[in-house]
Amino acid sequence: MADEDEVARLRRQLSDLHGLFVLGMLMTETRDADEIVALALGSAPALGPCSSVEAQLEAGSEDEVARPATAWSAAYPLHGPGGLRGHLVVGADAPPPAEAEFLWRVLAHQTGTSLANAELHQQALAEAAAADAAKERLAATVSDLERTVEIHEALARVSAAGGGEAGIAAAVAELTGRGVAVEDRFGNLRAWAGPGRPDPYPKPDRRARAELIRRAQAEGRPLRADGRLLALAQPRDDVLGVLVLADPDGDAGPLDTVALQHGAVVLAMELAHVRTLAETELRLRRDLVSDLTTGTDAAGAHLRAQALGHDLHQPHQVLAIGGAETDELADAVDAAVTRLGLTALTGRRSDTVLLLAAAPVPTADLLAAVGDRLARAVAIGVGRVCSAPADYPDSCREALLALDVRLNSADPHGATTYADLGIFRLLAAGGPNPELDAFVQQWLGALLEYDARHRSDLVRTLIEYLERGGNYDETAQAVAVHRSTLRYRLQRIREISGYDLADVDSRFNLHVATRAWRILQGAPR
Repeated sequence: MADEDEVARLRRQLSDLHGLFVLGMLMTETRDADEIVALALGSAPALGPCSSVEAQLEAGSEDEVARPATAWSAAYPLHGPGGLRGHLVVGADAPPPAEAEFLWRVLAHQTGTSLANAELHQQALAEAAAADAAKERLAATVSDLERTVEIHEALARVSAAGGGEAGIAAAVAELTGRGVAVEDRFGNLRAWAGPGRPDPYPKPDRRARAELIRRAQAEGRPLRADGRLLALAQPRDDVLGVLVLADPDGDAGPLDTVALQHGAVVLAMELAHVRTLAETELRLRRDLVSDLTTGTDAAGAHLRAQALGHDLHQPHQVLAIGGAETDELADAVDAAVTRLGLTALTGRRSDTVLLLAAAPVPTADLLAAVGDRLARAVAIGVGRVCSAPADYPDSCREALLALDVRLNSADPHGATTYADLGIFRLLAAGGPNPELDAFVQQWLGALLEYDARHRSDLVRTLIEYLERGGNYDETAQAVAVHRSTLRYRLQRIREISGYDLADVDSRFNLHVATRAWRILQGAPR
């Protein structure tokens, strides 16, 4: 009977081991740690008498195991490749048979091994996923790099082909599929390409535009504003233009930004090149005007003018323009020449702008255009018509003299032609003129000496009186005195000079002398 019981026990143990083997295979195929633990916990009660069983995966050693409140308990380590992964804790109301403990220990070993396999599998999956993600990122990076190269090559072709601002806008529009604008720094449209062009194109507020440019400079990258992306064409410190990408929905991607940024770089190079050419041409034009008005050989002058696209074979005349700060005046004259469609070269001499223009020159229109641009009085002196470069120095001298007379007249705003100067053409000879000095001294010497000694204003009063044809009210207003004070001053002028202002000849000579004195006092041009 004892032998039969032992055989039955061994058969049960063999059956339990077979069950553990099947369970181990199932655990090994399972990739989820929670499912492995659930299989272990569900199988433990079938291997021996127990009242509780749990897996403590956080327990690093047996001393850290939390024991159940039972008469007996044991902690079986969950060993596997890579080390300990916790304990299988079994509790019973009485010590279990030795074969039960053996089976639980085997179960714990299988569980630890399966957990290690599952962990390795999950790690392999994670690494594979990471590798796939890395491949995708690499593919995306390669694609972006290829697209970036395409962008650079497309814009480089436009630059090399001399497509200008319109070509750059068209290239960026084609690359992005969006509307693209080239603006100057003030917001004026210079070129547009792509869909959605506003009509009319909006003109921004001056202060708001200046603040936008300041922000874009501070950011140093494309700036989003009012449904648009803006990039500055700024080769150095000066903003030459702005490249704008329409983005009303705010969905422009990184490659759109790359196209915009590179387009802005190419635009900056284009605008810098255009500015350099313009400055070079302006300098060459001014040098040519300077040489022509001081004297140069005709053959060389014709060749230089031809290189600038200007024909000197047609009649020209020199105009001298003054009455404002030179840079501001020069810009206004250039704008007026463009507006009126004049064939002309501009130059400078001291504080005067010289205009060498094909005759006849619409002087009144030119005067109005320059005056409107400056919003102030402008004076123009006009020299004779020239048929050859050799005539330009004389025409320039005459224009400068006419300008001096106009600037020293009662009404500086206007144009004076040398041919209309009358007696003042006597001053055209230029250089030292003892006779003229003696004439001025004869008629104004006493008054000049009196003014210098007493710091008075008699000569200026006389000038204003004569320039205004003897009108008391206008003269008093010009010198800012009362009529009675003016009357007193005029009486003193008669007494000191010894000339009667009512005498026609005296008034004429005094008028000539004051005009000559004023012109001679001016800085040489």
